[in-house]
Amino acid sequence: MTRGGAAFAHSNQSCPTIDPNESLFNFFDREFACRVPRSSPDYETKRKVLLQIAESWGAYVGNHVTSQSLKYFWLEECIDGENLFCSGTYAKILAVIAKPASEGASIKYNTIVNKIQSSNDDTYATLKVLAESGETLEFDEVVCTAPLGWLKQHLDAFNPPLPTRLSQAIGNIGYGCLEKVYIHFPKAFWRSDEPENDTQGFVLLLAPTYAPDSNPNRWNQEIVELSSFAPSDSHPTLLFYTYGDQSRFLTSEVAKLPSKEKQDAFLYDWFRPYYSRMPHYDDTSPDCQPVGCCATSWLQDDLAGNGSYSNFQVGLQEGDRDIEIMREGLPSRGLWLAGEHTAPFVALGTVTGAYWSGESVGNRIAQAYGKGTSA
Repeated sequence: MTRGGAAFAHSNQSCPTIDPNESLFNFFDREFACRVPRSSPDYETKRKVLLQIAESWGAYVGNHVTSQSLKYFWLEECIDGENLFCSGTYAKILAVIAKPASEGASIKYNTIVNKIQSSNDDTYATLKVLAESGETLEFDEVVCTAPLGWLKQHLDAFNPPLPTRLSQAIGNIGYGCLEKVYIHFPKAFWRSDEPENDTQGFVLLLAPTYAPDSNPNRWNQEIVELSSFAPSDSHPTLLFYTYGDQSRFLTSEVAKLPSKEKQDAFLYDWFRPYYSRMPHYDDTSPDCQPVGCCATSWLQDDLAGNGSYSNFQVGLQEGDRDIEIMREGLPSRGLWLAGEHTAPFVALGTVTGAYWSGESVGNRIAQAYGKGTSA
């Protein structure tokens, strides 16, 4: 147990008094020293293994636990209830949610906005949205759903400038770098009809020593196998989660390669020391040779803000207030912000939170025109 629950409880209860410079790793280090005393046999090894397991929280917050704020770790706490894994995709959900807009709105694809002009006071004025193409669009209200990372890089896109405190809030909240690599095989060779030899779910490889050339930093490898879902969604694929320095290294190396074929070959080779540790692997078997690969590259995506989702870094002073200020937006100017970074506290950094934030802004705008529903 990595004491995540205890860390959440401590952060919730003691947030006002926790030093902003204290990290989640600092908490785990203290906790394990208490729970594995020096009198325990081989206590140093036990503490070391527990801390290595605790590092897996990095794939949850999108960055290293050494940089995760303990003070505001409570903002990472999960939505109440069972933590479900979407075994298919969001396609059907998105089709239903998007139906009113796709049927009733004019959607401009492949259009990059580089400037939003609004009034500088409470006087009503039409907002202008300027595109790179030179086109100018006018609106009564603008909802900006650009990712937090994009906002950080493009504060100058707003004219007049955003209020100082709002700009500070955007700058204060961290932006993670979780990436995913899917490697597909002809058959789920790690599975077995014998329950005692079967492998399902999650695999964690701690500080591997067997790939010193490609992984000298001994980054943990976190794997989710995707063959144990219901038949409609099951496929012989291994999903690798990466974050922090490992994400930065892999995405930058892949970006240097000129073709999808070369990119896939690089990833097959880089992850081979780990998928070859899966049960029943046989280097001579065709079933164990990867045949497909799909890797995210948010760090290389300028429109995504070169990252994945918001998080809360060491040094953060007023994280909860920063979120509230972004969530409020600038209704007096007709300018609203939405996205996972403005979600309710229990859903920050999630798809659910992104949806809720848009729903909330939509309702607030409707209320301003006498059509919304009260919370």
